Amino acid sequence: MNAPQTAALGKVPCTIITGFLGAGKTTLVRHLLENAQGKKLAVLVNEFGDLGFDGEFLKGCGIAGCSDEDVVELPNGCICCTVADDFVPALEKLLNRPNPPEHILIETSGLALPKPLVQAFNWPAIRARVTVDGVIAVVDGPAVAEGQFADDPEALAAQKAADASVEHDNPLEEVFEDQILCADLILLNKSDLVDEAGRARVKAEIAEHLPKAIKIVETAHGKVEPALIVGLGAAAESDLAARPSHHGEGEGEHDHDHDDFDSVALPLPAGLAPEELSARIAKAAEAEGVLRLKGFTAVPGKPMRLVVQGVGRRVGHHFDRPWGASEPRDGRLTVIGLKGFDLKAVEAALSGA
Repeated sequence: MNAPQTAALGKVPCTIITGFLGAGKTTLVRHLLENAQGKKLAVLVNEFGDLGFDGEFLKGCGIAGCSDEDVVELPNGCICCTVADDFVPALEKLLNRPNPPEHILIETSGLALPKPLVQAFNWPAIRARVTVDGVIAVVDGPAVAEGQFADDPEALAAQKAADASVEHDNPLEEVFEDQILCADLILLNKSDLVDEAGRARVKAEIAEHLPKAIKIVETAHGKVEPALIVGLGAAAESDLAARPSHHGEGEGEHDHDHDDFDSVALPLPAGLAPEELSARIAKAAEAEGVLRLKGFTAVPGKPMRLVVQGVGRRVGHHFDRPWGASEPRDGRLTVIGLKGFDLKAVEAALSGA
């Protein structure tokens, strides 16, 4: 890897930000935009499904130097599965602007595998113009501390094999592992919600999976010194052999079936106080098969947009920015879950039943 040579070739550096559902990727991207220090950044944000919450969260954010055209959404499928149809054309469009970005942030969906995306930077159409400056994996500290991902995949496989009621494999552990195995830097996010002993245990568990010395940095609310993220000079597309994957090692080859998951957008009830709305979403999060909830809505008497997010048993809310003058204020919630999750239980919880 040779960062000075990359700079001499005039390639636009790109940072891939990966991480499981609810880890805090969009919050990190927003933090980087707010602290760009005059550098012209652009963002490619990929959603699971076509529901577009993260792009809306970033667009119109009021950050100086960040316009709506600097945030490009790829909502029509997992970015690692639609490289040719969506990712490469979107990247070329950014590069062909009269005033192209100096650095591009790429936020993958929570279910995406980063390695096929890194491989795409070797495509003839873009390989002379861009490079992967670094792959950043954002880890949800409390989720891992609670054991939501297997510490010992072999033991988990043995347990499943011994249980006749388990008829299918759950791919979540492998997705999580692929994300950290591809990383140049791992952010242990939400570290303020885990005690010191818990943080040490989680860092040790993550480190056991890593094939090389990858630094793990503790963060809260995605706040990290941008110099740790931007400017790594990793040229990851030339370093693929050092980034093992569960899902195939060949160019463009991976076995990653998103039919295991569903996503749906639901209306949020109007006129509720933030605390009551959060309570209903917390109940919805308990429904069988639900992995992630995120959305925004209007609160009577408040000029700011209320953002609500939930993962596992943790639900939070905050006001992020004023509503636009002509912006529709009908609340909506994106729900992501395992195939066939209990949608009726979610709808009942949101209605207050």
